[in-house]
Amino acid sequence: MSESNAHTPNLARMYDYLLGGTDNHAVDREAIDRLAALVPQAVPLARASRAFLQRAVRHLSERGVRQFLDLGSGLPTQGNVHEVAPQAKVVYVDRDPVVAGHARALLEKSGRAVFVQADLLEPDELLAQAARFLDLKEPVGVLLVSILNVIPDARDPQKMVARLRDVIAPGSYLVLTHATSRVRFEGAGRAPGGTGGTDRTPREIRAFFGDFELVEPGLVHAPDWRPDRPRLVSEPSLPSYLLAGVARKDDE
Repeated sequence: MSESNAHTPNLARMYDYLLGGTDNHAVDREAIDRLAALVPQAVPLARASRAFLQRAVRHLSERGVRQFLDLGSGLPTQGNVHEVAPQAKVVYVDRDPVVAGHARALLEKSGRAVFVQADLLEPDELLAQAARFLDLKEPVGVLLVSILNVIPDARDPQKMVARLRDVIAPGSYLVLTHATSRVRFEGAGRAPGGTGGTDRTPREIRAFFGDFELVEPGLVHAPDWRPDRPRLVSEPSLPSYLLAGVARKDDE
């Protein structure tokens, strides 16, 4: 990785370190270590989110999806989509210029995965760029994993996601995770400070799927979405709720 920006923490590199990666700098590792001391659930939440992404991608691949659009992807490392579904075409999208430069270098030899630098809140522009690589007339898996909760209501993420739902082909899927506080999960009002982003209720999170049909088991705690192993009796539950779901656009 280039030594540029080596003295300033970068969110994507920090997330890479959270997942056990090596595409990060000392300043990123120090920032995460401080965060983990203040918010102990940060590391398990990140890993639960990535584990869900992998299970969801495998599920869609088993159902014939051969294209994925990963929005707010960060660095495409550590068991990301193109590694879980090596036969699929994948477009990673992020607006961070640090991510853009390094992601393109990482994907240079992949052949079936590319990176697009675009703003999620400009869906028509990012879809136009993605369409250079993906056939948007065919089903695509759209991934919004651990990104919607950092977009405030004032930026109207519901409008952005609604536009994506309208454009993608029948048979496509929408995959997302969204952190919420225990207070909001239990419907007791808005928690001070939330979860480090916009703290939404399960009903507000469910609304991102619109009229798409949720795949069983629905919108659930991320570790409970089609787990690939039994949960150990001694395994601690996440202190914050990370809700996860996959929904399908009906055939027309």
